[in-house]
Amino acid sequence: MTAPVFVVDSLEGVGPGSIIDVAGPEGRHAVSVRRLQPGEDVVITDGKGRGAAGVVLSVSGKDHLVVEPFEFPLEPEPSPRITVVQAIPKGDRGELAVETMTETGVDAIVPWSAARCITQWKGDRGLKALAKWRATAREAGKQSRRLRFPEVADAATTKQVAALLAKADFAAVLHEDRDYGSEPLATAELPATGEIVLVVGPEGGVSPEELTLFEEAGAKAYRLGRSVLRTSTAGTAATALLLGRTGRWS
Repeated sequence: MTAPVFVVDSLEGVGPGSIIDVAGPEGRHAVSVRRLQPGEDVVITDGKGRGAAGVVLSVSGKDHLVVEPFEFPLEPEPSPRITVVQAIPKGDRGELAVETMTETGVDAIVPWSAARCITQWKGDRGLKALAKWRATAREAGKQSRRLRFPEVADAATTKQVAALLAKADFAAVLHEDRDYGSEPLATAELPATGEIVLVVGPEGGVSPEELTLFEEAGAKAYRLGRSVLRTSTAGTAATALLLGRTGRWS
């Protein structure tokens, strides 16, 4: 079984001979929840691609452990980079989408206030929801043993999504309407490097006005398969497909 992962703010300057103190919520989880003991293997990361693998030297109190690292793995910048623009679902389906996309290997997630979204993030409610998405990405990154966690951006408007699509090396909108001229994502020509941006619409679908705007930005409509996936699972399925087709899962 792989060693558990814990997060610190920075690993700047950490190298052979260093000692790492883990305290606060991460230390509490390690000491009081996981009940780690001296000699057990752990991995420390900053969530930005740097890691420090070693053993627990000591634990104290309920929230403090000291780690001696021996190896310093790096998770390089991904190529091509995959960003999913996720329409905001209702309830806890947003966190579900973030969790499974993170475990699968997505690189960035952009919450999108689509026209047909039932839930709209406004004021304090929106800030709390965004914080939940970011916390979910962090925890899922740890659970899946990643060293580079996905970025969760501020909620974007449709115009902001269009601007993001216009800069991408490959831009796609998942659209399941069989009467619309979509192509299978499984056979799309993908770039070997650069940026891939994928839009996942809400349960009510992407509106005609949004489709037109995204097409003008250079994004084509694509479909995954014969079945219609929910918005909370479509991004995960598409990410897995793209990771396999680009060779990142090889």
